[in-house]
Amino acid sequence: MAKSSPFALILVAVGGAVVGFLTAQALPATDASAASNTETTGPDGASGALAGLDGVTLGERMQGEITASDMLNGNDGSRYDRYVISLEEGDLVEFSLRGALNGVVALYDDQLQLLNSASMVRHRIEEGGDYMVVVSGGDASSYGPYTLNSRVIELSDDNVLTLDAPLDSWLAGSPSEFTLTIEEAGMYQLEMRSDEFDAYLELDGPNGYHREDDDSAGDLDARISDFLAPGEYTLTARAPYGEGEGLFTLTAEPRELPGDGELRNDGAIVPDDSLNGWYSGQDLTYQIEVEEAGLYQIDMTSSDVDAYLVLEGPNGYYREDDDSGGDLDARIADFLEPGTYELTARTAYGTDSGLFTITMAPHALPDDVTLRNDGAITPDETLNGWFNGEPLIYELELEESSLVTLDMRSSDFDAYLELEGEGVAYSDDDGGNGTDARLQEQLLPGTYRVMARGFSTMGSGLFELEVSAEPTQMQPSM
Repeated sequence: MAKSSPFALILVAVGGAVVGFLTAQALPATDASAASNTETTGPDGASGALAGLDGVTLGERMQGEITASDMLNGNDGSRYDRYVISLEEGDLVEFSLRGALNGVVALYDDQLQLLNSASMVRHRIEEGGDYMVVVSGGDASSYGPYTLNSRVIELSDDNVLTLDAPLDSWLAGSPSEFTLTIEEAGMYQLEMRSDEFDAYLELDGPNGYHREDDDSAGDLDARISDFLAPGEYTLTARAPYGEGEGLFTLTAEPRELPGDGELRNDGAIVPDDSLNGWYSGQDLTYQIEVEEAGLYQIDMTSSDVDAYLVLEGPNGYYREDDDSGGDLDARIADFLEPGTYELTARTAYGTDSGLFTITMAPHALPDDVTLRNDGAITPDETLNGWFNGEPLIYELELEESSLVTLDMRSSDFDAYLELEGEGVAYSDDDGGNGTDARLQEQLLPGTYRVMARGFSTMGSGLFELEVSAEPTQMQPSM
């Protein structure tokens, strides 16, 4: 007699009505009274319910179809098919569905105790014997053809992981340890994947090396990508909080570096330069020498980490950026004066590791653009400036009372305008289109300061400032 696990009994306590219904339908009884009695006959009566069912052979594909003529689940209105299958003690079996059917496969023991239910079921058989496989529609409207696949998963009893050779194993609650030998220094990627629990991977190696990861491979899978020196490493496969059971797969693969395969984790960067680096938890610092003032764009791109750049330079210059390059890439595009700058490459949270690329290139302005970052402005004038975190201050002189309109437009950052003088002060954020700024005020004759900046000091980029004025009747307040 097949034996039910404690986990199965918990599931039965939740879904007992379903099991009872399946039991009643399984019997060859011809009246409701017989069916009702079967639900309470105990193990012998339940075991007899498997008699007469179509058989499925483990390892073979079986095709079927859920139609309106199949048996009805009284709980949710779905239809289902049942099969009997012989399973051996100790086997780790897998059942999965393919095809047009939006369905679920369930595995019961010969006492009709539910062992597992999902679109793909994996279960270790504790006692050999006959079991029941049920293919059901996902809901009352699920019909269509299906293919039921089954197999025995061959688990490795070896604790040695080799490169380019996936290893399937079973986590039974406590962590599992494996050894990996690296013969040649280089980039390697290790992954732990499971459909049944949240994977967590630790890697320990020579000279106190230690890395760990939870979800870097996506979903709940773990990944460690790093530069490994030759030596013997220990991989610890576990669940994050020590509670996990089920199948998992370990892989270890060498990783090709782009370009010339060289890593540069420090040193000098010059305009029109490009380099590859590897971040592994420590900030990486580079030096930039700017010989000619102008606009420059520095990008840090990566498919492994959330890139983050910090740029420091002469006269207290400081800029930092997280995602301005799109997705999780970092970009600093700014007007740089001649001098020596320090560029720090890191990640947004400091816990990731992975490959990144840094490029630096001059950022040319359109041919008809000349930058003016200070000085006098006059009515009916339009100028271009470059915001890099600090307000740009212009002086506006009015000879008569005027209705003054200031428009600040930028496609690079959220524009912000301030106006003060002659005892008044005004400001605006988004009075123009989108995130453009606009101020329109009646002003007395006098001298005013116009401050053009971004809503945040994190922004930078090109902007256009337009000034217009119309004479108006306005008297000083008494």
